Amino acid sequence: MTAQHDRPTPQELAEAVREFLEAEILPTLDDHRLKFRTLVAINGLGIAERELAQISEPREDDWELARRIRAGDVPENAVTLLKEQVAAKLRVSNPRYLAKYDRDG
Repeated sequence: MTAQHDRPTPQELAEAVREFLEAEILPTLDDHRLKFRTLVAINGLGIAERELAQISEPREDDWELARRIRAGDVPENAVTLLKEQVAAKLRVSNPRYLAKYDRDG
C-alpha cells in the first residue's frame, strides 16, 4: 500500500523544481561546470518523478518468478515476463533508451 500525500505530491514537487531549473536557471548559466551540474540535477529530478509515478510494493508474482527460475523451474513465458520487468525499470531510469530499443528491436 502506498502512502497518501497532500497536494502538491512529491512527484509534483520534483516536477516543479525540474521545470524551474530547465526554464529559469539553465538558460542563464554561462559557467560550463555549473551548467553541467544543473543538467545532472534536472536529470536526477526526472528520474525521481518517474520513480514516484511508479511506486508500488514488489509484486508477489515477481518474487515467485525469481524463486522458480532459481529452482530451475523456468516457465515458458519467463523471457516475456523478464522483458516486461526490464521495460518497466527503463521507463523510470531511462525512457529514451527504451524508446530507442523499441525502434531498433
